[in-house]
Amino acid sequence: MLTAQLLRSDKSISDPNFYHSVLLICENNHEGAWGVVINKRSIRVFNELVEFQHCIPFPLYIGGPMENEKLFFVHSRPDLIPEGQQIHVNLYWGGDFKKTVELIQSKQLNENDVRFYLGYCGWDTDELEEEIKEGSWHPCPFQYDAIFTSNEKSLWQELSENR
Repeated sequence: MLTAQLLRSDKSISDPNFYHSVLLICENNHEGAWGVVINKRSIRVFNELVEFQHCIPFPLYIGGPMENEKLFFVHSRPDLIPEGQQIHVNLYWGGDFKKTVELIQSKQLNENDVRFYLGYCGWDTDELEEEIKEGSWHPCPFQYDAIFTSNEKSLWQELSENR
């Protein structure tokens, strides 16, 4: 089942975790919802993480306040990265992490193919829907480019202007 959805935070949100944020909702069901903030690039890069010091520098994004010391990833290359869960047309959550790192190291994958997130966002049953109803989040048309090729600094503004 394809579930991905983009949400833009309302301009009134002042919480630094979600101020001017764009979310990729990866799953939303009877148990709740979870996803990642896609437009908050971290000052850290992949090879600054102790266990990946041997790797090439690769951007990291701040996915959300939950489990923010764990890495999560989305990608568009199921032909190279096995075991991912399809969440939208040509968009996958997770998969074989070791293989993904090897492909980045060999430069077979780049930032237009895969994005790493530190942490994620989560909501209990119906909590996200309530936040949407109260106006904290605004659904946006799904744009593949928003995830992989957009300028994260201007993405919130671009989606605000296109409502």
